[in-house]
Amino acid sequence: MADTLINALATLLTFQHLLYMLLGVSVGLTVGVIPGLGGIAGLSLLVPFLYGMDEVSALAMLIGLVAVIPTSDTFSSVLMGIPGSSASQATVLDGFPLARQGQAARALSAAFVSSMFGGLFGALVLTGFVVIARPLILMFGSAELFMLTLFGLSMVAVLAGRSLAKGLAACVVGLLIGSIGGSPATGEFRMIMGFDYLYDGIPLVVVGLGFFAIPEIADLLRRNAAIAEGNALGSGWGQGLRDWWRNVFLSLRCSGLGCMIGAIPGLGGSVVDWIAYGHAVQSTKTDPKFGQGDIRGVVAPESANNAMQGGALLPTMLFGIPGSGSMAVFLGGMVLLGIEPGPAMVGADLDITYSVIWSLAIANVMGAGICLMLALPIARLTRVPFQVLAPFMIALICFAAFQATRDLADLVALLVLGVLGVLMKRFGWPRPALLIGYVLAPQAETYFYQAVQFYDWGFVTRPGVIILALLTVASVVLGLRNRVDDTGSAGSVEAGGTDRQRLPQVLFAAAIGLFFLWALRDALGHSFLGMIFPASAAVIGLAMIALLLPQLVTAAPGHKARFDAELAVTPDQGLAGMWGGIGWIAALVAGSAVLGFYAALLLFFPAFLLLRARTRLVPAALMTASAAGVVLLLAWALSLNFPYGLAQEHMALPWPFS
Repeated sequence: MADTLINALATLLTFQHLLYMLLGVSVGLTVGVIPGLGGIAGLSLLVPFLYGMDEVSALAMLIGLVAVIPTSDTFSSVLMGIPGSSASQATVLDGFPLARQGQAARALSAAFVSSMFGGLFGALVLTGFVVIARPLILMFGSAELFMLTLFGLSMVAVLAGRSLAKGLAACVVGLLIGSIGGSPATGEFRMIMGFDYLYDGIPLVVVGLGFFAIPEIADLLRRNAAIAEGNALGSGWGQGLRDWWRNVFLSLRCSGLGCMIGAIPGLGGSVVDWIAYGHAVQSTKTDPKFGQGDIRGVVAPESANNAMQGGALLPTMLFGIPGSGSMAVFLGGMVLLGIEPGPAMVGADLDITYSVIWSLAIANVMGAGICLMLALPIARLTRVPFQVLAPFMIALICFAAFQATRDLADLVALLVLGVLGVLMKRFGWPRPALLIGYVLAPQAETYFYQAVQFYDWGFVTRPGVIILALLTVASVVLGLRNRVDDTGSAGSVEAGGTDRQRLPQVLFAAAIGLFFLWALRDALGHSFLGMIFPASAAVIGLAMIALLLPQLVTAAPGHKARFDAELAVTPDQGLAGMWGGIGWIAALVAGSAVLGFYAALLLFFPAFLLLRARTRLVPAALMTASAAGVVLLLAWALSLNFPYGLAQEHMALPWPFS
């Protein structure tokens, strides 16, 4: 054993190994900064370069990239309110409000220190438990995994906002969106409405960007100011470091949660940050300000999502079962190098296993160190007038969304979900609750079906199921006591406001109810196994709407309702109103459908800068050229495609217009 550890350490500290690791870290940081791409795109970029490399250096490069994606994706989550990847969704809830208060550098530095600690903790856990992890992972069957998904859904109680009925209804919307496509049990296609695009469901990247990125862009364009409110960036990285140290035990607990959840195949990074965030809310007693800029809402998810990478390596290396999407590509890289995952990784190949584990730790230190150095200068972007940043963000969001399935329908779905996200934000419907429902819907249905098939209904008496059920009940009880409202206080009125203010939200709730009715009707047209999950969700949603509508219609004294303040936009605001941002995004999508994305981009940028941002001609031309060059470089470096339109179907055009 000692010889194995010495060999692994000697390999790890060679110049070649560290150089390749730094290369992987650099690529990971670059990819992570771009909203919506995440680890799968970055790993897919590196895999073709693995041919001919020795296995340890190649793994170092892959691990370097995997380790830092959950670190660098924090930039867009904090600075723009846009989830950089699925692992940084919860960071938006408090990181972005801190940026708007002029404390972006503080939020970023606390996030990076937490990420580094989580990564180191994950590597430490892997080092100690890699030999005994196999029997522990095998203890989780489909019944226990189903209960874990219910535990994840219990976080809705934390994120339900002011109205529990709205929170649960929003979660049901997410469950139904997550049920679109093939049924896990029977393969029947549900709620596809005749669109080929919906056969595989709506991708997570499109849902995340639609519900979080588009509403924030619309809101910032409406305010017509910089992201940050104020003139100072806060005390920078030193304050963030002190914030982390004051909450070190929270960081430790969330890192442990990240390791455990990452080690369970199938859950991965899409839910770990929400569970950690929920734990932070439930365990905080002193002066909680979650959803308004509480630094603990940054420390908790950022500690968990980096520790999760360490946990996810366990099933990947020991069983060949990827713990997340990025781990699936990492597994392909292992096979390409001739490394067979399985028992040999804790036997003859144990030195390789430890090299990978310790590479994970060093890569986290590298990535966090680089990000800390960049935190203060990059945070200055929050001082730039948003109308100048907006076209860059809109272009990146549309470009990233298209890479989900490389279908123009990705952009249409982004726009439709963006409109729904704007309305939910304006009417106080919690979007995080929807996202949790969407992420966990396929897993909950699959594991429930498997549990019933393998154990019949007796699965509810299994000891692990009972323990997890008790934890879920406790989570709901604690969550109801400490609910987080991510909608802010703007627009709140007592007693429901005027009829003009009340009517739009009544109509919106009624429209959601009609969606539930349609989903129920669609579900009843399928077999029992194909219909039971969406039908049950739709019935719960209808019950919540039945509770909510009388509250909105009668608006009893003391009931706090939200209304769409943007319906009162005066005519002279024009494109500066809430729907102006949506209109510009719609224009880029429409232009992409006709001319192709790149040609539409070359028209969109100067039009936005000249008409909306009112910049001068020369700066507009320079910024357009810069954006066109950056997007072109990204497409070439990552081998990504541009959306094409009718022009490409009827005439031969050179790249990048083809």
